[in-house]
Amino acid sequence: MELFRYADRPDLREVRGELQAFPEFMSHNAMGSRYWGRLYGEFPAFQLGLLDDGRLVAEVHALPVPLAGNELPEGWDEAFERGMTAGGGDVLSLLAIAVDPHRRGQGVATRLIEAAREAAREAGLRSVIAAVRPTLKERYPLIPIERYVLWRRQDGTHFDPWVRVHERVGGEIVRPAPESMRIEASVPDWEEWTEMRFPEDGTYVVPGMLAPLEVSAGVGVHVEPNVWMRHPV
Repeated sequence: MELFRYADRPDLREVRGELQAFPEFMSHNAMGSRYWGRLYGEFPAFQLGLLDDGRLVAEVHALPVPLAGNELPEGWDEAFERGMTAGGGDVLSLLAIAVDPHRRGQGVATRLIEAAREAAREAGLRSVIAAVRPTLKERYPLIPIERYVLWRRQDGTHFDPWVRVHERVGGEIVRPAPESMRIEASVPDWEEWTEMRFPEDGTYVVPGMLAPLEVSAGVGVHVEPNVWMRHPV
């Protein structure tokens, strides 16, 4: 497989959607809508992808964030906004790792985490952090992230496969981030993105969501929980 920077292959940005790594509603968070397009020009060293026989199979996006000591942002939203408004920082915050569904479980994600750590090391950053989106949490949306993050298998490895991948390459759980990403939109938008109907105010369990959707007065709010993890460089 060939590692590349999107800055060197801008043509591949047009086919990123083919990875289909996240639910549709994840593409409509405020910070991503506001800042995503600027990543490629302002932080080109940290927007990376993997090609296999010329085909895009995975990618990682990240940006440097200014942090004091062992400080962590509240969540994904704050990390993204802080890095963009400050124009950089001393810690690399991973924003997203996407892997072609047909290539999961083949070590592709590990390759990208290591590539991000190497990029951080080359830039003189002191660590890598990630607001990890625990993939199996969608099956347990009513369990608070503070409890979910403690779950382990009998062999001692983490219950969640994505957290497990990070731990296997040296990542350490720091703390849960119960209010990591906020997505707020009209009910018609949510109905389009989820292919569900929300006929009245209330709390809804939605496939793909790590926590329920709260609907009130024609507006749906989803606050996604994540898990903060830290990697050495």
